[in-house]
This record gives sequence, C-alpha cells and structure tokens, in this order.
Amino acid sequence: MVIRPYGYAIWEAIQSYLDGKFKETGHQNAYFPQLIPYSFIAKEAQHVEGFAPELALVTKGGGKDLEEPLVVRPTSETIINHMFAQWVQSYRDLPLLLNQWCNVHRWEMRTRPFVRTLEFLWQEGHTAHATAEEAEEEAMRMIRVYEEFAVTQAAMPVIPGRKSRIESFAGANITYTIEAMMSDKKALQSGTSHNLGTNFAKAFETQFIDEQQQMRYVHQTSWGASTRLIGGVIMTHGDDKGLRLPPNIAPTQVVIVPITRKDADRASVMGAVDGLVAALKGAGIRTKVDANELKTPGWRYNYWELKGVPVRVEVGPRDVEQGTCVVARRDVPGKEGKQVGVPMAPEAFIPHVQGLLAEVQAALLAQATAFRDENIVDVTSYDELKATVAEGKWARGGWAGSDDQEKQIKEETQATLRCFPFDQPAGPHTCFMTGQPAAEVALFAKSY
Repeated sequence: MVIRPYGYAIWEAIQSYLDGKFKETGHQNAYFPQLIPYSFIAKEAQHVEGFAPELALVTKGGGKDLEEPLVVRPTSETIINHMFAQWVQSYRDLPLLLNQWCNVHRWEMRTRPFVRTLEFLWQEGHTAHATAEEAEEEAMRMIRVYEEFAVTQAAMPVIPGRKSRIESFAGANITYTIEAMMSDKKALQSGTSHNLGTNFAKAFETQFIDEQQQMRYVHQTSWGASTRLIGGVIMTHGDDKGLRLPPNIAPTQVVIVPITRKDADRASVMGAVDGLVAALKGAGIRTKVDANELKTPGWRYNYWELKGVPVRVEVGPRDVEQGTCVVARRDVPGKEGKQVGVPMAPEAFIPHVQGLLAEVQAALLAQATAFRDENIVDVTSYDELKATVAEGKWARGGWAGSDDQEKQIKEETQATLRCFPFDQPAGPHTCFMTGQPAAEVALFAKSY
C-alpha cells in the first residue's frame, strides 16, 4: 500500500495528537529492530500460536542461509522484553513507559487499503510495572486515550470495552478495545490496549528486586493504534461525493476558490483572496487556494468535495465589490450548506469560519452517533441475534456462553463478539444463548 501525501497528512494529524498525549502521560519514544529472531517469538506459547499464520520470515542474508530465521516485525512484545530483561534490575527502574512509531508486517491475504494490508504504520506502547494494579491502570488509561482521540478528533463514536478471551491479543490476560460502526454497519476494531500480566516477563525472565529485597516479575502492558484509523474516518463519514473529513484532522480545513471571468477581475479577486489567506493562516487554520483557471469553478468545487475539505470559500468580482464571500460546508450538500454574504473583514470572517469548523466537527460526530445507535438491536434469543446480524446490524444481549458457543455464533453468522462495553445497561441480564443469568451484556457484529 502506497500512502500518498494527502493520506499521509491525515496520519500525521493522528500522530501529532496521540504523540502529545503519550508524552503527557509520561511515555518516551524509542525504536527497536524490525527483524526479530524467531526464537524470541517462540518463547511465549500463546503469542507464537496466535501469530504463526501471519509471520513473514527472512531465511537468507548476505547471500547465505541464516542460522536462525528472522521474523519481520508483526509486533514487538518479544524484542522489547529481551531488552527490558536487561534494563530492569530494581523497583527503582520501574515503571518503564515506552512507545515506538514504526511499521509492522502481517501476512494478510484479504487486502483492504487502510484496514487490512500486509504492511501498515502504527504506534505500539510497551510498559513494565511493579504491580498488577499499576499495569491494569495503565491499560485502562491508554484505551481511554484512544477513545478520546476517536471521539474528539476523528468524530468516531467508538464503544470502549473488554474483548472476550477468544478475541483477546495472543499472550494477553485482558484486551481492551474501541469498536466503531462503519457506514456499512460493519465493526472496525480501531485501537487496543492489553494487560499482559506476567506472561512475557516469565518467558523472558524480566524480574526486579522489590523494596523487601524479593525477586518479582514485572507486570506489563502493550497498546497500539494504526493507519486503520484513516480507514475508519473514511468509512464512518464518507458519502457518495467522496470524503467528509472532520476539521480537527483534515489536512486542509478551508479551500478558497477564486472566480474570475476576465483578466480585469483577476487582480481585485486575488487581492481579496490573499487577505483571507493571511487572516486564516494567522488564526492557525489550514488553508489552500485553488486558482486553477484551466478548470471551471464547478469542477473545482467537486474536486475539493471529493477530498473532503470541511469548508469552501468562493470569491468572485461581485463578492469583492460587496466586501463579502460565499461559504459552503462539506457536510451539508447543496444550497442548504451555502451561506451568501459572509463578511470578508477578518474580525468577522475568522470567527465565522472557526464557528463553522466547530459545527462541522460536532455535526459529523452527531450523525455517526445517531447512525450507530439506530443500528444496535437488543436481543434476547439466538434467533433474534441471527435475524439482527442478517440485517447487517449489531446485536446486544446478555452473555454467559462458553468459548465453544462463541465460536458457534461466528461459524453460523460470521459475527464475532466485539466487546463487553464498559458502559453496561442496568441489569439483571439473561444470556440469550443459554437462558442463564448473565453478569454482562456483549456486542456481536460482523467485522473487517
């Protein structure tokens, strides 16, 4: 998958926000090798079993067979634990709070750009703690960071929750997730945080001397989000005209389209446009001018609608005479989304655009939230679940079923248990599969 500059700019916006949050919470960036000895992967039994079908192996280097195959990084728990075991000696060395921005490879044959590709970009956080309580607190803290990004920046109304044992990360005690509903009603796992317990610590002998001079294993977490988030934004907000990007992560927030019908108009129109650009950039608003006179204004409108730019400003000779302009919002099509006679004076224009960008951000979140809520159905029997999934919707119901029953649902309906939401409806609950009392409600849906 090649990510062209416009798509990469969206990734940079994601990186910028998340990297800032990671550093606010005490994490530091580092980098670890991309090629990992296969023996490292094999040290944690669940880990190697879970990842074996997705591994890419390097068996030759420098024209010679390698003594041991190298795995092209699918994730870095093992190589990082190899180093943690050398870095951690005492409780004074803890906590270790690291993150790395990198690429990973998983041998994925069902390619969907940004959603499932052989290689993708991501960040992976890895931490080591003295106690189980600290590790659990860290795992929860980071899934909430992902939730905050999704809701406030990407306008994706994700549902945070806990994965089932079957759906948890290979080698984790508990996996937390944020699940998003796409416009085709499929679920997208958009970020995960794992409490690894002492599983990897025991495999790599990552131990420390505590304050009582006792040797103990560290408790660990790992957490990650990837370029899949770009796919999530596209599939949550896009419409038949193309992208609709939330202003907070849009590479271009405002595009200005000058309209000149003759040479005599050009100087006055472009002078007014230059003034608007200076005011917008001075206010920190990401702005672009499309003055391509080889294309009609209509062609340019459509082009920037396709690119999902949240706000378009049109400036023609008559607008300049009146000291006003036309402003159109991407999320409201046609005349309804256009405002004529918006003052071009910076003291009025800038607050107007800032308010409009905030409105578009809020409207996209509200639309996606309403769509999600309309397509989640509460079920009380397996037949109801099957009917709900057949309609393409998400099923929510009490769950106390076995692993085998969870597998049965996947085999018979292609729906998986997405999560046990943190926000649980009031009980009591009854398991739709067994008829037995259920401590929790679970979400089931088809996914990518």
